[in-house]
Amino acid sequence: MKPNSSAQNFSLSSVYCSTFGHNYLISNKITNYINEYKCKTCGREVTNSASGNIELLTFKTRKLNACLSDFFKKKLQHNTAQLIES
Repeated sequence: MKPNSSAQNFSLSSVYCSTFGHNYLISNKITNYINEYKCKTCGREVTNSASGNIELLTFKTRKLNACLSDFFKKKLQHNTAQLIES
């Protein structure tokens, strides 16, 4: 007898998180206000949306965060270089 698909997706960590809530830790700091988070227990990855809500980290949002992070780092380097010159 083959197990059904819902039995294959069952794990104790997902039950723990659905009962007690996720234990998110910052996995990647994008800007001062946008971070990527990863659940310590189940490994679920989320990020801040533009409106400030938490949303699942998809391929699209991961690429968007990478571009935003590069832009933010270049902006900080430019600003610090201008402060040093003046």
